[in-house]
Amino acid sequence: MWFVYIISCSDNSLYTGATTDILRRIKEHNSGKGGSYTRVRLPVKLAYKEACSTRSQALKREYLIKCWPRDKKLALINGSILF
Repeated sequence: MWFVYIISCSDNSLYTGATTDILRRIKEHNSGKGGSYTRVRLPVKLAYKEACSTRSQALKREYLIKCWPRDKKLALINGSILF
């Protein structure tokens, strides 16, 4: 099982990613090993997760969400949209 996730960073920005293990990935982000974007915006917290059946599906969904403006991502996090 794959997951697409959105994390909220300490500067209130949003980061979208895909993984098979969300808890491990959040720990990696918070330990500074999650990527250069989040490394300087610690700590991060999980804001949204969505299950996908395949890696391909997760990466396509991740890309789609990354293209969205912030307000649309916030609507997804708050359950206002279900795209």
